[in-house]
Amino acid sequence: MWKLDRLGRSVKDLLDFAGGLNDRGIGFVSLTDSIDTTTASGRFFFNVMASLAQMERELMIERTQAGLQAAREQGRVGGRKRVMTEAKIRSARKLLSQGTPPREVASSLGISVPTLYRWIPATGAAKAPVT
Repeated sequence: MWKLDRLGRSVKDLLDFAGGLNDRGIGFVSLTDSIDTTTASGRFFFNVMASLAQMERELMIERTQAGLQAAREQGRVGGRKRVMTEAKIRSARKLLSQGTPPREVASSLGISVPTLYRWIPATGAAKAPVT
């Protein structure tokens, strides 16, 4: 195995994995981390490294969440930019109310028909509220 933290998502997962191997008479040896679970010191080191891998994963999640929160506080929003702008929604409503087929409206706005219907439901194309 290249890295121990790739083997499981938590210490429990890693211990269950190593225990399952041990129950079948199989020893685990990590060449990059110099861990050999066939010895007492190897099992101890395996447990320590598993705990460190889980802590590292949890710290990474905390840092990511803190970074996202800081970005939100600065007014930045993640994700793709909206395809449907207010101007496109108004244009689509106007074209649909004039009887233009939805496929042509979508094509002229550079969007797909499902996107058009997501923003302007078919049942109320002329009077659907802008969200």
